Amino acid sequence: MTDYFEVHERDGAARLGELRLDSPLTTPALADDVVRDAGSLWNAERDVPEGDESALTVLPHRAYPAGTREEVVDAFAPDYPDSAAAVDGPTAAVITSDAPNSGGAAAAPVDAYVLSNAQGVVGHASAFAEAVIDVREAVPADTALYLSGVATPLNAATLVYAGVDLVDAKRARVKGSQGKYLTDEGERFLEDLEELPCSCPACQVPREEFDRAACEEHNVNALEAELRRVRRRTREGRLRDYVEGQARHEQWLTAAFRELDQQYGYVEERAPVARNNELAAATSDTIRRPEIQRFAQRVSERYVNRFRNPLVLVPCSAKKPYSESQSHGQFHDAIQFRAHLASMTSPIGVVPQELELTYPAQHYDTVVTGRWSEDEKGFVAEVLRRYLERNEYPRVIAHVPEDGYRDICERVAEQVDVPFEYTVEDHPTTTESIGNLMSTLDGELKYTKREREHNTVRAIADYMLGDGAGDGLFDELNTRSRYPKLQVRDDDEELLATMVPTYGALAFTLAGARQWVDSDAPTKTVEIDAFVPQGSVLAPGVVDADDDIRVGDEVVVEGPKAFAVGRAEMHGAEMRSSTRGIAVDVRHSEEL
Repeated sequence: MTDYFEVHERDGAARLGELRLDSPLTTPALADDVVRDAGSLWNAERDVPEGDESALTVLPHRAYPAGTREEVVDAFAPDYPDSAAAVDGPTAAVITSDAPNSGGAAAAPVDAYVLSNAQGVVGHASAFAEAVIDVREAVPADTALYLSGVATPLNAATLVYAGVDLVDAKRARVKGSQGKYLTDEGERFLEDLEELPCSCPACQVPREEFDRAACEEHNVNALEAELRRVRRRTREGRLRDYVEGQARHEQWLTAAFRELDQQYGYVEERAPVARNNELAAATSDTIRRPEIQRFAQRVSERYVNRFRNPLVLVPCSAKKPYSESQSHGQFHDAIQFRAHLASMTSPIGVVPQELELTYPAQHYDTVVTGRWSEDEKGFVAEVLRRYLERNEYPRVIAHVPEDGYRDICERVAEQVDVPFEYTVEDHPTTTESIGNLMSTLDGELKYTKREREHNTVRAIADYMLGDGAGDGLFDELNTRSRYPKLQVRDDDEELLATMVPTYGALAFTLAGARQWVDSDAPTKTVEIDAFVPQGSVLAPGVVDADDDIRVGDEVVVEGPKAFAVGRAEMHGAEMRSSTRGIAVDVRHSEEL
């Protein structure tokens, strides 16, 4: 249980929090001035300090190097629960990633954890990713993670992206004393600099007067500036975009976030289902982002085609949503609702027309060169193959250009049992190509506006809630208003849900939430204590929460005294282990 640390905002594993001291500290941040170390138990017995609300007290501890065997750590572990309970004020326990719960550390009422073997893992991608994940999954979600003696302006963004909340300037100072000038691009020997590239106060002197003491001061300033950038990027929900570029300056950092991408369970659990900002698809690593992988997985494992018409595959457009682009307007005019439309795009994969608004389909921007990399082709081809194996179509009309798109379709055509036809001459929007598309659909029956709207609602429900949710939840439905602001009503005209065009999601009413609970659709439920939530459910009031809840998910809230519906502000496991913070932003609630 933490009394002095609270997470306010999240961007995947990265968090913006507050260490509640006499002078509150916004994290991620430098901890040099706020940490008081009670000392090591290796060289002397230590009394448990009284504590101080102006500082984070590190409890008496034994530190271990990387690779220390778990039984050794356990044999010499301090009794953290008892010592933490005796301290007035914020506390931290020292742990090792090899045995993060030794001495009952994970159950201790502390506010932060200091990773003792940080210097042994930072610099080694797989060891770093494994260490942070092991600790993060062992300790309560609402505690801070402190890595000492490792931070530089170059690696700070990656540390925070992995889940680190506190660092210090020790390494930056040591580097400065060695005459190494640090920037967010790396380090330079002081004697190699003809001019100072920084405008911080320490650098406002002639080059010949800039000595190693000034270099130490500059290094700390550069680290503080980098943490400010990281906090801003986290607040904007764009830290991953920054890390993809920043990590390129050092090989182990690139390897580190790639290692984290391979730990899909860890990053996906913490990745929100939607963001308020554009997703920048600027590098090949974007394909491995959890938001991209999640969309591709849900489309190929949850989406169900409910149209009886052929499938028309078309290229994506720069304008989002696709249907508002000039090229897709031409495609729609040619198709005239005689076929089901799906867009092919890197890095998203395959986007059925019903999900064109669903995050991140209308929220990304990619680098357009006209040439596809082999990674892009392989990824989109795999998604398309799985999509066609799951969904039945009488035929596929590939209205795509030669570059990349045609190659992908030809690869997939050899692997699936459905005929492909190609209609593009030179470019998809030429008069001849559009004419080919129109004539290929001669004789096909149109589907109705009602069918299109109903299929859209059910497809979004499948995507949000799970395989079969659309039919299980909306066996019968009526749609009102106009796309994309559809209202979903029952036969008695009671409002069940509304479509949110910003994210391509459904927002349920209480009536809709009850129908959801009573249906066969997979539910996302938060169980609360005996109270009626007004506006939000705080984490201390959560009794239990489903594991598959993600930040931004639509959830049902149930308790002895209340029934409610809203959006999750934490993932399910974090709701269960946190003692502070908002767990659910409640939209509607009623007292039982």
